[in-house]
Amino acid sequence: MRKFFITSTLLLIPLFLSAQLGGKLYQQRADSLLQRILSLYEVKKYGLLMETYPRNPKQQITYTADTGNEVTQQEVSFLWPYSAMVSGCVSLYKTSGEKKYKKLMDRQIKPGLDRYWDSTRLPECYQSYPAFAGKNDRYYDDNDWVAIDFCDYYVATRNQEYLRKAIALHDYIYSGWSDELGGGIYWCEQKKTSKNTCSNAPATVLCMKLYNITKDRKYLEQAKETYRWTRDNLRDPSDFVYWDNVNLKGKIGYAKYTYNSGQMIQAGVLLYQATGDKQYLTDAQQTARGAHQHFLKPQPTVRGEMLFYPSSPWFNVILFRGLKALYQVDKDDTYVKAMIANADYAWRYTRDENGLLNNDWSGNRKDRFKSLLENSCMIELYSEISEL
Repeated sequence: MRKFFITSTLLLIPLFLSAQLGGKLYQQRADSLLQRILSLYEVKKYGLLMETYPRNPKQQITYTADTGNEVTQQEVSFLWPYSAMVSGCVSLYKTSGEKKYKKLMDRQIKPGLDRYWDSTRLPECYQSYPAFAGKNDRYYDDNDWVAIDFCDYYVATRNQEYLRKAIALHDYIYSGWSDELGGGIYWCEQKKTSKNTCSNAPATVLCMKLYNITKDRKYLEQAKETYRWTRDNLRDPSDFVYWDNVNLKGKIGYAKYTYNSGQMIQAGVLLYQATGDKQYLTDAQQTARGAHQHFLKPQPTVRGEMLFYPSSPWFNVILFRGLKALYQVDKDDTYVKAMIANADYAWRYTRDENGLLNNDWSGNRKDRFKSLLENSCMIELYSEISEL
């Protein structure tokens, strides 16, 4: 019996080391990409980052809520791409525990993020372009993503500033809820023409994260209501994949994007964990299966034909949040493995001379201007893979 135990233990050691080395490999990828972006995209004048590398001279500020705003030349990125850098730093600190990521977040990334803060309109929130250029549109979903990151960062650091800001952003987001169409949150404060999965699904995730932190049941009840409205109004009953939006006349925008389904998967998992109601888990599993079948398409590669997600990496990374949460509950690795295979191929075969990636993970389409959004999101993806 003792001999069997020793033999079994020795067999397990290589597997354990392999998992450790795999985790370090993905963290190294995430860190490498982080450092490349901080160097290549830097705009020293503002302590911010460019929208693309190299800078696209045709880029203009297109989201404007101030009719007197004459600033049109885009010097730095919009909030959305910058927020992906927040996500990457938060994830790397969470998965590695290395203090250099906390230092980077607190001393550089968060101060840069603060330049997007709009205190001139109530409720206060982040606007789509820095305040030095005047008033710009304010998107409920943009603020969803930041608030979710702040919740995760609070859990990792217990820094009350981030929890307070997450709650303030929650209050802003739910100021966009209205009775039109029976509920739901608008997409954009300045363009209240539609209610979108991308504003309601992450709002549900945010409520659940705030509930898990505070144990205040108002967040749980709000999550249930937002989840129910989104599922009832924007889920395709034929495959359980989510449509993009519904306008105020009740017309559905039938486009399907990976991130919308990803956030509803994550929301379903969080609600299942909090309530024990298996319908939430069933919903998540159905949407994961539907998304797998709907979005993955065959592409030719140097290794033969492979299945790839669409050429929208940030959207895909948000889908991975849901797939990872589901895997950690039901242990079915089918869906996370498909995303990891895409991320591995992109890293090994499609990076350019600067270490940056194309939007198309298969490498069949090259991008002249490398997007901050679609590269910075990969920091989070490789970091999150390192835990699996």
